[in-house]
Amino acid sequence: MPTVSAHVAHTLAQHIDAVFGVMGNGNAYFLDAIETQTDAVFTAVRHEQGAVVAADAHFRASGRIAAGTSTYGAGFTNTLTALAEAVQAHVPLVLVVGDEPTSGPRPWDVDQIALASAVGARTYTVGRADAAATTVIAIEHALTYRVPVVLAIPYDVAALEAGAVPEAPAPRLPAPLAPRGEFAEGTLGEIASALAGASRPFLLAGRGAWLAGAGEALGELASQTGALTASSALGRGVFPESQYDLGVTGGFGADGAMDLVRSADVAVVFGASLNQFTMRFGELFAPGTRVFQIDIAPAATHPHVGGFVRADARLAAEELVTRVGSLVSGSGPEIAPAEHNFGAEARHTETSGLADGESRPASEAVPGRPWRETVDVAVARTYDEGDDLAADGRLDPRSAARRIAELLPSDRVVVSDGGHFIGWANMYWPVAAPDRMMMVGTAFQSIGQGWPSVVGAALARRESTVVLTSGDGGGLMAIADLESAVRAAQGRGIAVIWNDAAYGAEVNLYGLKGLAEGPMRIPEVDFAAFGAAVGAEGVVVKTLADLDRLSTWALEDAATRRFLLLDLRISGDVIAPYQQEIIRVNS
Repeated sequence: MPTVSAHVAHTLAQHIDAVFGVMGNGNAYFLDAIETQTDAVFTAVRHEQGAVVAADAHFRASGRIAAGTSTYGAGFTNTLTALAEAVQAHVPLVLVVGDEPTSGPRPWDVDQIALASAVGARTYTVGRADAAATTVIAIEHALTYRVPVVLAIPYDVAALEAGAVPEAPAPRLPAPLAPRGEFAEGTLGEIASALAGASRPFLLAGRGAWLAGAGEALGELASQTGALTASSALGRGVFPESQYDLGVTGGFGADGAMDLVRSADVAVVFGASLNQFTMRFGELFAPGTRVFQIDIAPAATHPHVGGFVRADARLAAEELVTRVGSLVSGSGPEIAPAEHNFGAEARHTETSGLADGESRPASEAVPGRPWRETVDVAVARTYDEGDDLAADGRLDPRSAARRIAELLPSDRVVVSDGGHFIGWANMYWPVAAPDRMMMVGTAFQSIGQGWPSVVGAALARRESTVVLTSGDGGGLMAIADLESAVRAAQGRGIAVIWNDAAYGAEVNLYGLKGLAEGPMRIPEVDFAAFGAAVGAEGVVVKTLADLDRLSTWALEDAATRRFLLLDLRISGDVIAPYQQEIIRVNS
């Protein structure tokens, strides 16, 4: 007869096709059922944190919920940092864990429900009679609220016979949140009027817009209003017309692009939380810019927002397309000319810092032409190319990032660990859509989640090249799952390790203040040798010419080539612009 663990496995597998984890006493029966009785694919990782990270990355890369699994006690506590990241990043997943027996805790048990609750995750505990129903409820909760949930199987219940597995109902999911009420209707009308009358309209979208499927509607709205567009770091590529897109806002943005954003007179934000990094610590928009936000959050998420609508980004964008169309065609209420709608501050264009005769992208609207057709977006998005080598003789990360971008396969998914280096990939490596650039760890400001991210992304995107960007600090912290990454991605995997022999962010933020740098330094590690030890091809990169191996690797058959690990010996003296911004704010 099927056991309680089998009930969980069968029900889970009806809705989830990928499970990641480490086997132990508490989940042995569950994993046996997954492996022998279901079609779900189990992928082993080497550290329990990696189970949650891989499930997290799988969802970000595919939009399909996945599961992680660990044993009780020490296995469960190893998952907590990754679980907190998934909570902060609003990533739905199910973590199936063993738990203390119903008779009470043993010496090696901990209060797992309290620990999960402390990082914001809810726990559902299965019993002998309700395992299947409880599993459906857990999945439903994760998808409804976009959060991870813990599904606990008590140790003395796991192997009990539970009868035939009942037919499990599909999880009930809420409909997209439509704008409702007089206030929302009025604010949508205000936004439509503002966009229709704007001289320099700007649209900003985040990951929430992508999850809502708002890309097409946002593209239509941008075309209709002549708006320039940009995205948060997690929304890159959501707008369909890249020729009018300024890239990522905040510290990852190019200076010229951010100048154009600051010159906008009307800005509408879709599905972006407007955190301090996206907002350049409050300086993204000029004081006179009228800022509106549309989000499923209960209220506006930044004090610069002057009008807020709680709604699904796609539904709101589609409604705005209809309303703006009516206004532009003349069938709607009459609106004042743009120059009468906004004050002098909104029309102001910053020109400080320019020498006589120096050119820059135009930011003033030209009568009769949409703003986006009067500016040079390509020039505005230009980043500093850097030097081949920095002053200390080590690689300049800017030139290395630029060269790598030229050589990477176009069909790629980029996964990022946390650390100083995150600026280089975000600035220099374009991606096609938000689900092709993920930063697992940044929501919780953690590092050491890069290698297992490769595992989840590789399973979610079986035809794409998965590219990890990681520092030496985070790379060492998660080194247990280097083997997992190489095994999962094989010839479709590349890892770029920005090796500056330091915790670079800490050196930049605290070493420059005179604090002792000993704890911030790392003896230079040979990551190429680490990779070779687990079956990868490791290449130490000290010059740009050493990157030629990436060029030839990309032309080889993915079925026969090995995972490629590039150990970039970069200079720590070149500070990423976003870090310079943080240093300035902290000073």
